[in-house]
Amino acid sequence: MDDLFEAMRPSVEIGEGALWLPNYAVPYAERLMQSIEQIAAQAPFRKMMTPGGRLMSVMTTSCGQWGWQTDEKGYRYIDRDPVKQQPWPEMPSFFKDLAVKAAAEAGYLSFSPSSCLINRYAPDAQMGIHQDRDEGWFSEPIVSISLGVPARFAFGGVKRSDPLKRFELRHGDVVVWGGASRLAWHGISRLKKDFHPLTGDARYNLTFRVYQPR
Repeated sequence: MDDLFEAMRPSVEIGEGALWLPNYAVPYAERLMQSIEQIAAQAPFRKMMTPGGRLMSVMTTSCGQWGWQTDEKGYRYIDRDPVKQQPWPEMPSFFKDLAVKAAAEAGYLSFSPSSCLINRYAPDAQMGIHQDRDEGWFSEPIVSISLGVPARFAFGGVKRSDPLKRFELRHGDVVVWGGASRLAWHGISRLKKDFHPLTGDARYNLTFRVYQPR
């Protein structure tokens, strides 16, 4: 019965132009994880350093034309893995298809991501409240896919002082935000110890964005 109620969770508008799609990626989860493993074999997960010298608790990699990077030079997108000095792995076509389909559910019909950031959260990892500003232009949405153990997601307004709403993102949930919510502040609370049969004690998050260099 719990599984039935889980499968019936409805879509929720969490802000103007922002939609939470529970279970949306569940049918693709095993294929997503297989592809993540293949991507990580080419561009391994690593912890990055913020410009302020803080080591991030999440481990990251990327695929697509552009990958997100942070180090002492700042936050930015680059076209190759800085560790291997090779282009990022190609974004699997079904990654893009899934992200485009999810964006369309939220009313964004022209979405064509050029970057997929993949974060791996181990127990106690977290992502502080932040805005996605490094893309440099904000006419296209963000599409975020959660896999594995649940995480507490905070979503606010475009001002840091705006109140935060908090939701539990579960395996296969997708969140899309753009338009008036494109620069909404958001983050992930410290991941609690848990287990999922597909990912063990980890949570994976795929974040699709559009980046075009100026």
